[in-house]
Order: sequence, then C-alpha cells, then structure tokens
Amino acid sequence: MTGGGAGERLLARVWRELERDPAELARVAPLPDVPLPARLDVPALAVASVAAASLAAWAPQASAGSIRLDGDRIAAAFQSERVMRFDGVAPDVWAPLSGFRRARDGWVRTHGNYPHHAAALRRVLGLSATEVADPAFVDAAVAQWSADELAHEVTAAGGMCIAVAPEDPEADRRLADGPLVEVSRLGDGAGRRRTRASRPVSALPLAGVRVLDLTRVIAGPVATRSLALLGADVLRVDPPSPPEIAWQHLDTGPGKRSALLDLRAADDAARFNALLGSADVVVLGYRPGALARLGLDPRELAAQHPGLVVAQLSAWGFGPEVADGGGFDSLVQAASGIAMVEGGPDAPGALPAQALDHATGYLLTAAVAALLARREVEGGSWLARMSLRRTAAELLTMPRHVETTPAGGLDDDARNACSTDLAGPAGVQRIPMPAIASPEGPMGWSAAPHAWGSDAPSWAE
Repeated sequence: MTGGGAGERLLARVWRELERDPAELARVAPLPDVPLPARLDVPALAVASVAAASLAAWAPQASAGSIRLDGDRIAAAFQSERVMRFDGVAPDVWAPLSGFRRARDGWVRTHGNYPHHAAALRRVLGLSATEVADPAFVDAAVAQWSADELAHEVTAAGGMCIAVAPEDPEADRRLADGPLVEVSRLGDGAGRRRTRASRPVSALPLAGVRVLDLTRVIAGPVATRSLALLGADVLRVDPPSPPEIAWQHLDTGPGKRSALLDLRAADDAARFNALLGSADVVVLGYRPGALARLGLDPRELAAQHPGLVVAQLSAWGFGPEVADGGGFDSLVQAASGIAMVEGGPDAPGALPAQALDHATGYLLTAAVAALLARREVEGGSWLARMSLRRTAAELLTMPRHVETTPAGGLDDDARNACSTDLAGPAGVQRIPMPAIASPEGPMGWSAAPHAWGSDAPSWAE
C-alpha cells in the first residue's frame, strides 16, 4: 500500500484502532480511485472501508498474497440501488414521503419508506393517501410548519423527520477525536467458541463462524452480507412485524438465510437464546434502548454467553440521550450538515450514495473479522460499536473539494459490468458484485438471497 492519500490514512487509522500489526497494511495494493462524485471525500471513505474489511478477513492467513481492489466495483456496491433489478424490474427506492421539503423557515428531510413511518407523517401533516401522491399537496402541508416543530411532532408521532442543519465543525472535531470503531473487551471467558483449527477446511477465512444478524436497512445488513461472503453461516432474525422492505432485504441478502422470531414471546425468546448459545457473533442494529428492553444489551449478552463477539451499530451513538433515537443515512446527512455541504444555493443535496451506511457496514465487517482473530489468541468476549453520526464526522473532518470531484461517476455500461444476476428462491436479482476482494482476486456471491422470513430459525447443517 502506498502512503499519502486520504484513503490510506483512514485505513491506517482503522488498523490502529483494531490493534492490528501495521506491517499488514503492506498486503494491500495501491488503493484505486472510486468514481463517487461529491465535495466531501466519499471515494476515500469508501475505498478505505472496503480495504479494511478485505484485509481484516485475509490477513490472518500468512501465506496469502496482496489484495487489489476494484474502484468501479466499490462504486457500484455503494450505489446498489442504481444497479438493482428484481425479476427485471427496478425497485421504487424512495417512497413519495421521503425526501427534502421546504418548511416555513428552512428545510426538512423526511423518511417514509416504511409504511408505519409514512402513516405517522400523514397524520401529522393531515394528508390523505390520495394527497400524498401529489407532491404539491405535500409541499403545501410541510410549508405550514417550522422545520424544528415539524421534526419534533413527526418524531413524537413515531415517524422520521429531521430539520436540515449546517455543519458544526466543533462537534465534528470532538467526535473525530474519538475512535471511529470503538473496540472493548466485555469478559474473559472463552465459552464454547471454536478455534480456527476445528473449523471445516475451506478457502474462505470465516468458514465455520456462526453469525446472528439482528439488523435492518443497509449498514448492518451490508456487514452481515460481507461476513457471509467471507464464509460465515449468517442467520438474519427479524420480528414478524413490521416486514422488511422487499428490495432492501434482497439487495443485502446474498449468502444469508432469513427467519422470524418475536423475542417478546417466551417460546421464541427461548429459541433465540439457544441460537445465541452456539453463535460466535451477534450483530445488533436496533435502537440501543429497545435492545436493552429485550435483554440484548452487549454486556448482558457477553455475561450469558462467554466468548461472544458483539457488533453494534446505531444512527446517532450510544449515550442515554440517544438510546431511543432512530434514524437513517439520509437523516444523518441532513442533521450533520452534509446535506448543506453537498447542496446548492436553492436546496440541500445528498451524497452520491448512502455512503455512511455502506462504509459503516464494511468497517463493522473489519472489526468482526479482527476480533474473531483476536479471540482465538486471547480468548474473551468482545464488542465493536459504530454509529452513522460518527462516520459522518469522519467524512466532514477529512479534506474536501470546492467542486464535485471526480467530475463523473459510473455510467450504465460500467454499472452493468460490475453487476451479476442471482437466481434463487426469491426470483432473479441483478445486484452489484462484491466490493471485497481476496488475495486471489475479485470474489463472487455464494448463494442468492432468500425471501424475507422464509427460513427456519436454525443453523445451517
């Protein structure tokens, strides 16, 4: 790996936070350019996160060679919604109530992709389903509110709305002074976790590792999809309601299975606890307060299941003031100032991808792979935590450009060259090929996604 670039510096920082040998960084070939145009250095964030995931997975294999990444593949993976086709049809990625709207004294960003969030927005705005379909009705309803008042009322009603804010350099510096990937030891027990020597022989570094996936939307599912790509047995567990958005689930579903359990029901909770008893990793993406109420606080999990590696992500962080705060990449962009940086004089703007989600997902993959290797040497239970807001601070404190750079992104031909068709029980999906690479070159998906909730809550045989 060469030195001097923002991507290389960020990768080196993450490597220090994971307490890995800096000499391993030489195993990464010079980082490629990534065509994700923005004023902020999205290309560096993207390439560093994918490089960290690739290197953390393969570095323990001492005989493996160097890792060479493909910049076009990384861009296509980060912009997967522009590639996806399901049975030949492009999904409707954004619902009518998702987007920037002008309030009386500023702008808001709403998120109505999930039906229950859209219903809350409709109630507060006093809109019928017919009126929602007409942007003019929605704009007029939002314009009657101040941005902060609307955000407060929608949030109180169970919806998603954020006032678009300018960046706060002091707050970003404070966040960036702390770790991007927080790693801590939760306990000393080794439990029943298996060592690499006892796992099945396989070319994939995480073969034999069992992962429980309690995440939704993009960041967490990208992490667990990546762990499956690297050989882990990944079982995603969701509550029966609300259902996941179909295209979102399939986009992040290759190599994983999907089961439904209601952890508030005694029988399902017992079944889930049995799965935990033989899991190596659990990835948590729900609000910290909700997890605590379900008995899924990381320290409690480690106390009950010694040797567990816990990976946790949230939108806003982990303090008590944000324990019940939900959010999405687009809302964090709006609240952190990214939307103002990327916007113009007439309206806020957005990054060229849900880059906070994707980068956080790949960095969490790196943390899990690194902690699994560390557990084999030191034993113990481990926690890795990340938030989208902290990732946003990293991006906002990196060097930036006055104009959008690079000038152009992937064209349709390049996206098609970086995509593949997967046929399986959920139909035929066209999705990007993996961004993560191995020392032997590019990787490919092991299996097509399964339909949401279509599998038994058990480990693969």
